[in-house]
Order: sequence, then structure tokens, then C-alpha cells
Amino acid sequence: MTFTLSSSVLSNKLGQLAKVINSKNSLSILDSFLFEITDNKLILTASDNANMMKFYVELTSCSGEGSFCIPTRIILNAVKELAEQPLTFEVDENNSIRVIYQNGSYSIMGQSADEYPNMQRLTEGYTETQLSAASLANNIQRTLFATANDELRMVMNGIYFDLKEDSMNLVASDGHKMVRNMLFSCKSDVPASFILPKKPAGLLRNVLGTDDESIVSIKFNNNNAEITFPDGVLSCRLIEGRYPNYASVIPADNPNVVTIDRKALLSALRRVMPFASESTLLIKLRLEMNNLQLSSEDIDFATSAQENVICEYGGVPMSIGFKGSVLSDILNNLACDDVIIELADPSRAGVIRPAEQPEGEDVLMLIMPMLLND
Repeated sequence: MTFTLSSSVLSNKLGQLAKVINSKNSLSILDSFLFEITDNKLILTASDNANMMKFYVELTSCSGEGSFCIPTRIILNAVKELAEQPLTFEVDENNSIRVIYQNGSYSIMGQSADEYPNMQRLTEGYTETQLSAASLANNIQRTLFATANDELRMVMNGIYFDLKEDSMNLVASDGHKMVRNMLFSCKSDVPASFILPKKPAGLLRNVLGTDDESIVSIKFNNNNAEITFPDGVLSCRLIEGRYPNYASVIPADNPNVVTIDRKALLSALRRVMPFASESTLLIKLRLEMNNLQLSSEDIDFATSAQENVICEYGGVPMSIGFKGSVLSDILNNLACDDVIIELADPSRAGVIRPAEQPEGEDVLMLIMPMLLND
């Protein structure tokens, strides 16, 4: 069996698939990539038992069909240093592999593909929905940072996809912050939901283009999801359990509304945060007419800082405390010029939205307050 393909394409796909593989695997075969040649295409596969990803690669030329496995470390190191050029693989019946490039060749002893696990495809009893690759990538990017690392409540460790009659909501929360993204282009007559773990969510974020308008298909049942994108497919095990009622924690009426430049607020926050207590990272926000004052203090080291930022605000003067790192994460994960901050009182959660919502979406981020000493 002989086939030829681009070295840069192979290196790129293997680099992305390498993120699937764990540093330690229960099956030794999972330390390898699976190569399958069929219909003049190369199918590359990586798995960690819970997640499996495949890429489909067009071949420049091909003679014969078959499958074999190559150890991850060996093939990654072999191709990543090569400049763009054709790579020719010659594979015999004993899985002895010769990789020929412009100025030399590699000899690798492959493994039989017989022991490699098969992808569990969803064939019946599943729900299916579709959306653009850009929408999915952008919303995962905007949501993933808010997931938790909670060993007791595993449902909080992933992104909740809530498919409704009027939208699909992507939700994540760790108890300090929450993100809720509504996609109005994706809906279902029959409500359904699933919780996507962090790892496959991160894999999808890296694979999908944020400006790619091609269609992604998501199939899911109670235990597994199968996500098909233009040049591949990801199969993963879902987090089982009931996600909390996220809608109940979103304040219905926060009358004090601030409109402020996101980058100006983020820059001021970065300057003030180093002076906050390392244990709490408490940042105090003092709001008065068209002015927001950020201040921090570390009593143990007798340090403090304050900075004023111009904003649009006509509500009552008030002060509220937030954890600086949480507020910074929220602002960093919004791609907009201005943000709207909706507040009620120092004990209730603040709501942060982009002043201009993405087309066909509604983005909301919630941040829990911290108790002020004064």
C-alpha cells in the first residue's frame, strides 16, 4: 500500500489529534494514531476511550487500501520539522512503514489496527440539531472559561446545551460566575439537553474556525454525542445528571445600569488588581454620576490603589465588590467595544452584557458579589 499527501496538512491534523490522547492510557494502542486508507482518503483517528476524533484528509495519490497504527510521539516528531512537501508512505503487510520525503526517509514499525477501538456511532434514539461552525466555536470560546472543577457536582464541569422551542442556550457556571448564550438560529420543537465535558468542548474550539460558516451537525442521546464538522467527526461521552435551573439565578430587574468601554475598564482593572489582597482579590466598584471608581486594598502589606473610569451612569450612587479575577475573565471573554453592567444592590448578582449583541444571539454573563468591609 502506497499513498502520498502534504506534510503540512498531516502535521496540522496530527497536532490537533494529539490533544485527544492522554499522557497515560489504559490501553497501550491508544498511545498511537490510527491511519485508515479508503476511497482515496486518509482517515486519521485518536482516542482516549471517552473521546474519539477523526479527520478526513484527501490524498495526492493512493495505491491500495488498509489500516495501521503509528506511535504518537514518533510520527509527530517525524513530520513537525519538515517544510511543506509531499510525503509518501509505503506500508507492507507486516505494518513496516517507510516515509519518503525530499531529502531522506524514515523507517517506522507500525502496529496492527485490529486492537484499536471502533467509534460508537449514534444510529437511533438520538436528537439532532445543526448550526454553523462559527457560531459553535464562538459560543464555546465564550462559555468554556466559566465551567467548574467540582469533584462533587460533576454536572458543573461542562457546558450545558439546552435546546428549546425558540433557541439553544449554552450555559456554564462555577458558582462565582455564569455565562448564558442564546442562539436563536438553533431550535427544536421537542426540548432536549446534554452536558458536554470540558475536554471535547476544548477540542471543538480548537478545530472549528470562528469565521467558518459551514454546517456542524450535533447528534446526542442520554450518554453520548456525535459532532460532525466539515473535515471530521468527534464522538464523546457526556456528563450524566441534572443541570441546575440556571434561569432562576438571573435577576429579573437590575435598575442601576452602567455603559462603559470594555477595554478601558479591563485596563483599569489590571492596574488596580495587583494591590488587592491575594487571598480575596476583592475589587470595590463605586458608582456615581457618569463615573466608575475601582479601588483595591491589601491591609497586610499597607498597599492600595484606585482609578476612575468615565462611563454612562445615571442611577443612585452605590458601591459593590467583585472578585477581580472573575470580573477580568468575563471582560476578556466578551468581544465587543462597550459593555452594559446591570446592578441592583451590593448583595445581588450583577449582569454583564455586550452593548451590541452578536447577530442572532443573546449573550449574558453573571457575576456574584463579594461582601465589602465598609
